[in-house]
Amino acid sequence: NGLAAISKVPGAGWVQIVLYALFCESTGGFGYNSDGQRSDPGNAGWKPPLLATEDKDLRRKRLNAELANGRLAMMAIIGMFFQDGLTGSAWGDW
Repeated sequence: NGLAAISKVPGAGWVQIVLYALFCESTGGFGYNSDGQRSDPGNAGWKPPLLATEDKDLRRKRLNAELANGRLAMMAIIGMFFQDGLTGSAWGDW
């Protein structure tokens, strides 16, 4: 049972996970650049090769595709959690 794995992580492990997540969030600037100016949505301050573009419409299309894929992934994992909680197996018995 995949959900039962949550109880197997010791308390110190959860503390480490939470502290690391807080560290990542605090050093990421919460959407602000290092100079304190608000950054554009989806602008991480670096340009990945072959993906970055100056075309506003293409950039908006790529950001919307990324959001749609992220939302689909979230729905998929929630479906797996539900199936795991209901049947005890996230993949089914095939």
